[in-house]
Amino acid sequence: MPFIKVYIHFVWSTKNRIPFLETKEIRQTVWQHMRENAFQKGIHLDFINGYSDHCHCLISMGGEQTMSKTMQLIKGESSFWINKQGLTKQKFEWQDEYFAIAVSESRIDIVRNYIKNQEEHHSRKTFKDEYDGYIEKYKFE
Repeated sequence: MPFIKVYIHFVWSTKNRIPFLETKEIRQTVWQHMRENAFQKGIHLDFINGYSDHCHCLISMGGEQTMSKTMQLIKGESSFWINKQGLTKQKFEWQDEYFAIAVSESRIDIVRNYIKNQEEHHSRKTFKDEYDGYIEKYKFE
């Protein structure tokens, strides 16, 4: 059995960055459901949080897991569940694209803290600014 410890910081937006997750209560309900769903699917979701129009999560990837399949399982199921529960006024969708950034062991706590403080962070900076910052910092094309 291989020993694997690979952490990925995933970030993705709601479709067209619509602030579907407008209240803290809705967000907490969605994040808790996503934790439970990930656990049931054998995905180690270490930390999750976000804001009204996006989600951040830190996932420890397993040896048989791929990033695209993991995102499909988390985003697809949660979108279906949010609509089934009627948590939003209009049909909920996640954007197809996402960021996936490797996190070294020495930075795990920094990333957890960053994810934890999304409410405060986005009182000063929009998701568009954050998105543009990721494009520049990580040299995404």
